[in-house]
Amino acid sequence: MSNLLIIVAEVGLVIIAFLSLIWLVGNLSKLLIKFSIFNLNERQIKILRRNITGLLLLVGAVLCILIVGVNGFLIYQGQDLQKYTLDLIGQIPAGFWVTLGIGIAQSIGAVIVAAIALKILKYTLKVVSNRAKTIERSTADDEIIEAFFQALYQRIKWGIWLWVIICCVLFLQLPAIVSDYLSIALRIYLITAVGLLILKAVASIVDIFDALTVKYSSSDNWLRFYDRLRHLIPFLKRCLEFVIYVCIATLVVQQVESIAKMSDFGLRMIKIIAMIFLSQVIFEVVYLFIEEIVFKEQDLTDTQRSRRLTLIPLFRSLLQYLIYFTVGISILYTLDINPAPILAGAGIVGIAVGLGAQALINDIVSGFFILFENYYLVGDYVEAGKAEEKVVEGVVEAIELRTTRIRHPNGQLQIIRNGEMGSITNYSKEYIFALVEVVVPYDANLSHVYQIIEKIGQHLKASYSEVLEPTQVDGIETLGESNLMLRTLTKVKPGKHLQIQRILRKMFIKVLLQKGILVPASRESSED
Repeated sequence: MSNLLIIVAEVGLVIIAFLSLIWLVGNLSKLLIKFSIFNLNERQIKILRRNITGLLLLVGAVLCILIVGVNGFLIYQGQDLQKYTLDLIGQIPAGFWVTLGIGIAQSIGAVIVAAIALKILKYTLKVVSNRAKTIERSTADDEIIEAFFQALYQRIKWGIWLWVIICCVLFLQLPAIVSDYLSIALRIYLITAVGLLILKAVASIVDIFDALTVKYSSSDNWLRFYDRLRHLIPFLKRCLEFVIYVCIATLVVQQVESIAKMSDFGLRMIKIIAMIFLSQVIFEVVYLFIEEIVFKEQDLTDTQRSRRLTLIPLFRSLLQYLIYFTVGISILYTLDINPAPILAGAGIVGIAVGLGAQALINDIVSGFFILFENYYLVGDYVEAGKAEEKVVEGVVEAIELRTTRIRHPNGQLQIIRNGEMGSITNYSKEYIFALVEVVVPYDANLSHVYQIIEKIGQHLKASYSEVLEPTQVDGIETLGESNLMLRTLTKVKPGKHLQIQRILRKMFIKVLLQKGILVPASRESSED
């Protein structure tokens, strides 16, 4: 009977030990799920936990079978298990049991102290969280504050338990290598936890400053420019996030002696991220400053405004390329790469490509001629294209070194290479005539119709500032089978002919119908 109790006790100790390991694996998997610092998703972590748990169960089962087998073999040989076990225990020095007992007592004490400290910490953080919520009465702020303090408590809790495990290893005088690796794990955990907390805090601080800046900005202080730079906020948050991640990775690498030298690369990465962000800020600030200077004058003519709208995108492109080139060279220097051979090779390749890229050179040269000879400006309404190809028309939205962007009246954005513009018709120089053709029957009194059209033209000039001179009848354009077509001209401001043509057609139809002059519904007005 005593032999059976000894076997049960030994198997029970093995089971308790492996159940403790399984519990530890489960808690570590929960920690990994909360802080996905190894780029593992929840499903992968659960699969890993099941595999490790299965392996531990298998090893525990094998050990239990071995214990039963060995003890059975000893019983078969006539050994007294109680005496045999006591002899084995007697071979262990007495001081070991004293040390083990003290270590177990100290370990239990450390666990109790940690549990009490966590209770106190949880209560303290709850009080601080409630105090923080009273500062701002916003529901969204309350949620952010609550989430922050919960995350803080979780990180401190797991840090304390890791510290307790290290203390237990020291109390139980396990091999020093175990405590060393656990200490490294604790430092890595603390670095990661603090870094993630800083990440949350930085994002919240940026959002708060963004809201305060918008709140206190007005047209009479320098904060009025912030709205035009506000699109940089997501980019700032992303750069800060990358910097914090790089700092975390650098500090973690420094904890592992075999790869500690790689930490020098982290500082370079931070410099590169800072240069990229500052380059974007400098570009936006300089562009904003140029716009403010160019459009500071309030009494600009339409031509002056169009010319400046044309040159600003060109300057923007040149500034962008210059800044990107400078940043690229700076990044190469940061990575200890000499850019001179690269630039020399790029020059040779550029010459070779330039000899074959005649179309590209033609586009750039044509773009310069368009700008300097003032063929058209941003905002002009133009028609362009070669006779054998499709003609494009619309409002010029941008003139770049290689292409011109034209918005068709129907809304399509047409991008044409400057070298393929062909002949250009500009409707936005000094003035233009709005041409409208009116269909009247043969039996109409033409003198009366002329008077009606002229009165409409005078009313149009008085009502619309775009009209420079009243509408005049140019004469009879065509003779149809049952009607006449009259051609009318209205002198209007550049680029306003389409708008006035539509208004004038509407007025002609309305007045001529009121006067009893028939206008065939099946006949379309003339093309624009």
